[in-house]
Amino acid sequence: MPVVVKNLTHIYMPGTPFESVALQDVNWTVQDGEFWGLIGHTGSGKSTLIQHLNGLLKPTSGEVIIDGVNINERGVNLREIRQKVGLVFQYPEHQLFEETVEKDVAFGPRNIGLPEEEIDRRVREAIELVGLNFSEIKDRSPFELSGGQMRRVAIAGVLAMKPKVLILDEPTVGLDPRGKDEILREIVQLRERQNITVILVSHSMEDIAKLVDKIAVMHRGRMVESGTPREIFKNYEGLSSIGLDIPQVTHLMLKLKNCGKDVSTEVLTVEEAEAEILEAARRKGRA
Repeated sequence: MPVVVKNLTHIYMPGTPFESVALQDVNWTVQDGEFWGLIGHTGSGKSTLIQHLNGLLKPTSGEVIIDGVNINERGVNLREIRQKVGLVFQYPEHQLFEETVEKDVAFGPRNIGLPEEEIDRRVREAIELVGLNFSEIKDRSPFELSGGQMRRVAIAGVLAMKPKVLILDEPTVGLDPRGKDEILREIVQLRERQNITVILVSHSMEDIAKLVDKIAVMHRGRMVESGTPREIFKNYEGLSSIGLDIPQVTHLMLKLKNCGKDVSTEVLTVEEAEAEILEAARRKGRA
């Protein structure tokens, strides 16, 4: 189910003294099964862009096409669009409100009138997809859980709607390192098991470099660049000019290169850096 953005512009409070252009002529295509990272400094338009993808915001001009349907045309059922495109906001646990985990995850499916048997199946499946034990957690209050568990319950509530596209806006913000690693691991496994399209908004260049297939770079409301992580982070000077960084391990390789070491700077993860440094040592030994 491709997501296509064509010439998308969004202006907040147009015609007033507070008019602000949040998006300007954005074009973007996300194909089935792709894992995209969306990066940009605060105020670059990332959150505004993703809120257009399931109809929470309407374009000032341009189109958003989901599975061949322009979602802003008259008569389009946005409830159906939001079932296909699931959006998990920052701090999604703030959206939890039911007295038990099971009831909270069931809220969306029940709200669209699914049969109880189908609701029960979806709730169990969604809770287990995010790495939680259904029998152990279903009757607990969401507010008794750890921060990481609460966040996974909130994500399960979106997954229970069976989206084809899952958008996550800074899903690890505020979590401790262990909780962060658990959430990211579950996202990767979820994508592999469900074969869904994932769009991850993050300020962590390390997470983006390690996880995604492609990156889109936002700056002042425009999508200024897109490509593979290696292509994007190779342009470290361009990223720096718009206030973005590169993964720390890439910084390390650049410093080693500047010190005269025979290493590649196109390294994105610790594992790649380890292999490259060992290979450089072997090359030096053979010289």
